[in-house]
Amino acid sequence: MKRFIILSAALIITHIAWGQKETISYKAVADSFEFNYNADNFDTIFSSFSSEMQNALPVDKTRAFLKDLKFQAGKIIKREFAFYEQTYASYKTNFERALFAVNISVDDNAKINGLLIKPFKEAGLPKLGRNKTKLTLPFKDEWTVIWGGDTKEINHHFDHEAQKNAFDILITDSKGNSFKSDGKTNDDYFAFGKELFAPCDGEIVLVVDGVKDNKPGILNPVYIPGNTVIIKTIKNEFLFFAHFKQHSIVVKEGEKVKKGDLLGFCGNSGNSSEPHLHFHIQNAEDMNSATGVKCYFENIIVNGQLKNDYSPVQNEKIKNGM
Repeated sequence: MKRFIILSAALIITHIAWGQKETISYKAVADSFEFNYNADNFDTIFSSFSSEMQNALPVDKTRAFLKDLKFQAGKIIKREFAFYEQTYASYKTNFERALFAVNISVDDNAKINGLLIKPFKEAGLPKLGRNKTKLTLPFKDEWTVIWGGDTKEINHHFDHEAQKNAFDILITDSKGNSFKSDGKTNDDYFAFGKELFAPCDGEIVLVVDGVKDNKPGILNPVYIPGNTVIIKTIKNEFLFFAHFKQHSIVVKEGEKVKKGDLLGFCGNSGNSSEPHLHFHIQNAEDMNSATGVKCYFENIIVNGQLKNDYSPVQNEKIKNGM
C-alpha cells in the first residue's frame, strides 16, 4: 500500500507576543494589509511588520506564506471586524475560496507585531461530543481504516478542528495492498469506483462534482476535499464525504435521502494521492467554522467481531453487520 495524503490542510504563520491594547490604528493597518495582499505587494506587508516580527518571519518566508495563502484561498473579497480576543483584533474575512479569521496585533508605532490566519468560528455553534443519529457504514464489503482514532499518532486529522475525528478508509487485500498490480492508475485500486451510500436519512446540503481525479501520487491542493457530499441529519449533524470520483455523484443539493441510498462512487479527487473515502461529522456545514464530532456506527463487524455503537481506529477492517 502506498503512503497517501490526508484531507487535512492548514495555513499557519509564526506569531510572537501580542502587542499593546487595541487602538483606532487597527482599522488603518487592517485596511492596508487587505489592499497590499490583494495587490500582491507582499514586501510592503513585510515592511509593515515590527522589527521583532520581521526577525521572526523574514521576508522570504513572508512572501512564501502569503503566496501560498493566495494560491489556496484567493483574494480577500469581504472583511469585517468580529471581536477582540486577548490583545488582538479578529476580522471575519471572506476570501474567494475560504472563510478565515485574520487576527492582527499592532504595537504603539502602528506596526504589526502579531499575525495569525486561521479558520473563522462563529460564536454559538452547538458543541456536539458524538453523533446522536444512528449510522451504518457508507459502503458494502470490508474496508480498512488507514487514519482514525483519538490521537495524532493514529489519526493525522487530529489537530484540525473540523476533521479531528475523521476517517480515511480504503480497501486492502490479504497482503495489505490497496491496489492490484503497480498502483499507477486509479482503476488499479480496489476502492476506485466502489459505491458509497447514505449511512442514515437526511438532506443533501452540499454537492461538489466536477473535480478531476488525480493520477495516483499527484495531489490537487486547489480544492482539498475534491468531489464532495454533505448530508445534514435531523439532529443537525453534518456528514462530510470527500474525494468522490469525478461526475459520479447521483444526488443533488436539497434532495432528501434515506439510509442506503446511493450517493456516488469512490474516487481520487482533491488533496488525495490514492482512491479512498474521507468521512467525518461536524457541527456546521462550513468546514472552516465547524468542530468535529466523534463518529460511532451501529452493528459493524471489526476484524471479524460484531460490535455495536463503535468508533473504529487505524488498521481495523470494518464492514456492516447484519
